[in-house]
Amino acid sequence: MAGFLALCAIYFAEKMEVKVLSSMNTALQEEIALRNQTEKALRESEDKNKRIYSKAKRAEQIYRSLLHSSADAISTYDLKGRTVYISPAFTKIFGWALEEMEGKRMPFVPQSESESTMAIIRDLVENGTPCQGLETKRYTKDGRLLDVSISASRYNDHEGNPIGILLILRDISEKKRLEAQLQYIERMEAIGTLAGGIAHDFNNLMMGMLGNISLILYDIGTESPYYEKLKNIEKLIQSGSKLTSQLLGYARKGKYEVRPISLNQLVKESSVTFGRTRKDIVIYKELAEDLSSVMADGAQIQQVLMNLFINSADAMPRGGDLFLKTMNVTHEDIGDKPYKPKSGDYILLKVKDTGMGMDQKTMDRIFEPFFTTKELGQGSGLGLASVYGIIKGHGGYIDVESKKGQGAIFNIYLPASEKPIRKTSKISGRIMKGNETILLVDDEALVIDVGVQLLGKLGYTVIEAKSGRDAIRIFKEQNHTIDMLILDMVMPNMGGGEVFDQIKRIDPKVKVLLSSGYSVNGEATEILKRGCEGFIQKPFSMEDLSKKIREVLNRSSKSTHDST
Repeated sequence: MAGFLALCAIYFAEKMEVKVLSSMNTALQEEIALRNQTEKALRESEDKNKRIYSKAKRAEQIYRSLLHSSADAISTYDLKGRTVYISPAFTKIFGWALEEMEGKRMPFVPQSESESTMAIIRDLVENGTPCQGLETKRYTKDGRLLDVSISASRYNDHEGNPIGILLILRDISEKKRLEAQLQYIERMEAIGTLAGGIAHDFNNLMMGMLGNISLILYDIGTESPYYEKLKNIEKLIQSGSKLTSQLLGYARKGKYEVRPISLNQLVKESSVTFGRTRKDIVIYKELAEDLSSVMADGAQIQQVLMNLFINSADAMPRGGDLFLKTMNVTHEDIGDKPYKPKSGDYILLKVKDTGMGMDQKTMDRIFEPFFTTKELGQGSGLGLASVYGIIKGHGGYIDVESKKGQGAIFNIYLPASEKPIRKTSKISGRIMKGNETILLVDDEALVIDVGVQLLGKLGYTVIEAKSGRDAIRIFKEQNHTIDMLILDMVMPNMGGGEVFDQIKRIDPKVKVLLSSGYSVNGEATEILKRGCEGFIQKPFSMEDLSKKIREVLNRSSKSTHDST
């Protein structure tokens, strides 16, 4: 029995051992399987992390490349405003590099912009409100103040918590400069239109006054006790005419008798005349011998020269030196200017003085009408404004260089011409009479009234026309008896240009003298090119009118005249 029990014990022990071994084997297999599974999961996780890291790295490289290649300045800050990143464009525009500013506040906000800037930053940090296209100003490292457009946004970490601010700044200084220049041009044009209209109407009024004075002077003779007083009134009216001439020059609506002229000759004549009045100023001339001609109105260019000389003289109250230089240049020689000249050849006139000079603030306004640095009553502020308008009206350019206490240089560029300079014959200074028939065309009753009387005194037969349509009707009916027209440029319904074209179709040989308080948009020049014989500016005296009429009629063998 004991042996049987021992055998049973051994049997059960072996069975148990097999079972335990089997369990252990199963557990080992399970452990191996779990380990394999774990290793696989680790490998997959590692691969995934590598892919995530690689993707993040590529994204970082892309973002960094974008930040580095942007033409706009980009910087990032933590929520306390300390610098985290600065792009190369930021360094190029503003001067600061990341190495010197990392962890520091950027010191480029002007005091005037500090309060508004802080309000925007608070709203951005606390509420996440982005800022887009804010136009403001920021300092550069070297102290320059730039106009900038700013866009700013708050950015978050991977858990969505705000951690910093992204700032994009665009330098809009050039854009602002161009906008200011455009506004300046528009303002100048608007003032010019107003000034031109006032001057035109005022010239018509002065035409009536000057014409009547001329008639009285003609009748009473030099023996009259009133002769000198009337001559003084005539001079005052002519002075008023010079003032309106400056207004019209600025408005580019002055005289338009354009022909090839010698700028050198005008400079010589004008400087001699000016030199007689200011002997304390020494004038030096360096005039190019081979200077090209310019297509210009000689009287207007002479006005430009005298205004520049007077301006220089005012800057040298105790005397000084005035340097005048002319030379041939091209558009390629006109560099570093606030304007871009059209391609072609130009004549340069340089007027330099040794006067008191100007600061930048004065130079910015020097060509504005009615702007003057003189005391009240000592200057109209129209001299340089008219210079500007006349030069622009001739298709040229003008600029000024100056520093306080170092004199000033005015540079004038006029388009050169290949046309030869014509010599004009001088007409006698006496009143020139005639016996022809003249059709006087003007919509102003005052001008018609005084014009008829002036022409009558000069011996002419006068036919009146108070509108363009009346002029055409009368000319159709009586053109065989009419020797010449005096034609107003600016009339309602039908202007002088249209009237001229229609009467030229009726009689291509008819002589026409244009008359106006101003010409509109250079129309007088165009009419002169189409065959018109001359132009006379209102107001004009009897002597001026007599000379112009004979100048026009003498080009034809059709008439005879007397002189007194």
